[in-house]
Amino acid sequence: MLASRTRWKVASPAVERVRQLQKELGLTSLVAKVMAARDWDVEQARQFMDVDNQTFHDPFLMDGMAEAVERIQEALLNDEKIRVYGDYDCDGITSTVIMYKTLSGLGASVDYYIPNRFSEGYGLNKAAIDKAKAEGIQLLVTVDTGISGREEIAYATQLGIDVIVTDHHQPPPELPECLAVINPKKPGCSYPFKDLSGAGLALKMAQALLDDIPLELVDIAAIGTIADLVPLVDENRLIAYHGLKVLNHTQHVGLQVLIEQAGLGDASVDEQHVGFALGPRLNSCGRLASADTAVQLFLTNDRGQATAIVQEMEKLNTERQRLVQQIVQEAKALIETDYPHSKPKALVVASEGWHEGVLGIVASKLVEHYYVPVVVLTIDAESGLAKGSARSIEGFDIYQALSTCREWLPHFGGHPMAAGLSLAAEHIPYIRTRLDQLAEQWLSEEDLQPATRIDILCTASELTLEAIEQLRRLAPFGEGNPKPVLLLEQLSIQELRQVGTDGQHLKCVFHQEDTYLETIGFGWGEIAHQISPAAKVNLIGEASINEWNGQRKPQIMMTDLEVRERQFFDWRSKKDLAELDRLLPADETVAVCCFRDSRPEGFLEQAHPISVALNGQPDQPPLLGQAGRVLLYDLPRSEEQLHRFCRYLGHVGRIYMMFHHDGSHFFSTIPTREHFKWYYAFLQHKGPFDLKAWGPRLAKQKGWTMDTLQFMTDVFLELEFATIREGKIQLIPHPRKKDLSQSTCYQLKQEELKLEQVLIYSSYQELIRYLSHHIESHQADESSQANSDMNKEEKAYGF
Repeated sequence: MLASRTRWKVASPAVERVRQLQKELGLTSLVAKVMAARDWDVEQARQFMDVDNQTFHDPFLMDGMAEAVERIQEALLNDEKIRVYGDYDCDGITSTVIMYKTLSGLGASVDYYIPNRFSEGYGLNKAAIDKAKAEGIQLLVTVDTGISGREEIAYATQLGIDVIVTDHHQPPPELPECLAVINPKKPGCSYPFKDLSGAGLALKMAQALLDDIPLELVDIAAIGTIADLVPLVDENRLIAYHGLKVLNHTQHVGLQVLIEQAGLGDASVDEQHVGFALGPRLNSCGRLASADTAVQLFLTNDRGQATAIVQEMEKLNTERQRLVQQIVQEAKALIETDYPHSKPKALVVASEGWHEGVLGIVASKLVEHYYVPVVVLTIDAESGLAKGSARSIEGFDIYQALSTCREWLPHFGGHPMAAGLSLAAEHIPYIRTRLDQLAEQWLSEEDLQPATRIDILCTASELTLEAIEQLRRLAPFGEGNPKPVLLLEQLSIQELRQVGTDGQHLKCVFHQEDTYLETIGFGWGEIAHQISPAAKVNLIGEASINEWNGQRKPQIMMTDLEVRERQFFDWRSKKDLAELDRLLPADETVAVCCFRDSRPEGFLEQAHPISVALNGQPDQPPLLGQAGRVLLYDLPRSEEQLHRFCRYLGHVGRIYMMFHHDGSHFFSTIPTREHFKWYYAFLQHKGPFDLKAWGPRLAKQKGWTMDTLQFMTDVFLELEFATIREGKIQLIPHPRKKDLSQSTCYQLKQEELKLEQVLIYSSYQELIRYLSHHIESHQADESSQANSDMNKEEKAYGF
């Protein structure tokens, strides 16, 4: 057996829906199953497959849009000073750029302002508003922020500054009072799509002002949309789809340089490149320095300046990675110290001196490790203020949870899976207690097991090039439209090997019926030692096409696997005990069975076996059953001894078959009757024979081993054909006639030889069948006994 790393949740598509999708849209069975599993009807599926013909929603369906556009047009007409007020993350940066470029393109007197994460914090602040007033700003347009700035916006209004809020975050119970609040999530807004990013909202404002979607800005909007992890459906998918097409031919000099410096110059930039290469580099500016740097990258037309900015980004990104690693290690140490035994269902960890700019990433890393909601805070010792980020798991709405803590949280905002917050350090214990209580109420034990959502169970034959090409038409993938995850069951192993530097990756070829399927598992190399050649493997992964030397083949990018049945590992050729230490899982217990009272020394230093069975008798049978891993170290003395031990193996998931033996104790063949006849004649002729002194010479002369000679001597002694006197063997005159088979010694040796032939010289498959028969016979006996006991109990109660 081999357990999967996550809990698999497999969807069950309706058969009729699958047939309908195949018939109406001409889809392969694989793609029709995926769409049905996602509960798409024919029209939804058609739209996904025909994204080029979809259109954007009318921006004026959004509550407040008409008022906002009217006020901006008035500002343009009167040459009023407009300031775009943004945020320092990737979504905020791109929102700022879109709004600034749109307004400046219309001829506005416009500038932008992004607060400093460290000196000002998130959102609007009165000092920034005072600065705007002093600089003659008459209209403030927020992007990706402002929905929680009720007090600050009231202050701006009091100073005579009009405010337009565009923000996609969850609205608080009381909205700010200003000229317009543009947020599709706010109560009463009839806009048909609620999940736009900040950059998406800025693009909608641009659409309203320009009477069309500005294609020259859609690549910027795509970066913000993808980086902010909003659901890539409906308009977000349109933005990402068209934006990626534009991004691959972008006219923005800064983006051209950024793409080149990220090593993507020759690649077709897709959503993964944005999420894992471009987005983090842009984010690094606001996390560690000033987001203004990233904004300037989008605004410059000078390639030299763009190159300098990108080089600075690279340094910041490298430093960001170092800080994340350091803080994650420190946070884990704090958690393990505070909770050495059992962890709570929600973690709040805080320390002085942690870099505020990377705490969101740290929280995400800790969620990956502990799989519970996590809040990470850094404490300013002078002010007594704690700031940080929260990340959550499915089933725990972190924004809702923090909403119950408003009495201690002067500032917080976010959505169900992520949030930012600040509070007095003295209130951290209250937050910790409240979140832990809510986690106890909201999360079941099952919720605390990482889960993988699987779209469909399919066969290898369904993974055709045509099917995979159709799957690609569902891209771009992301939140709300993840890459389809496929499950394939009962795959036989054709090839399985480690590849890459130090063998860190796993390369497999599986077959199912007449179909062969290539699989690659990045970072799965070590698991090669935990899968036996005879195993039937279930795996999940993402379909792709392997293109090499002009050939195109279906391929699965593996994300998890399991083996449900018992596994047998053939280690009969392994002699180096140190090698076994490396092959056995270091974090799992292994029981070792020594049939011949020969416990190996210096063995299994990493695996730490929980019990050693000597002479085939476990010292603690219950613990042996719990081990799940058993190594059959040496050869049993008899089939009966092996059979008795197999009663303990019914629940064992892996059996390692080593059957170590010293060749000097076993024969490749048993001496024939002719051997015995010659030896008897020799003793008749020679008379008393000193076996110890002259035996080795005789054995060498005949091409025997001393074991062979000693065995024949033991048989003669047992049958009373000979006797030993003063260390010399001599025949007994006129012994009773007896057949060799009457010797117990002879019988045992024959049984040993037979067992040796099965355990040492049989094929791998024959050996599996032999051991399985012995194990299953015990299970059948136990089942029969259980049924018998149940029948007796039923009769006793008159059932």
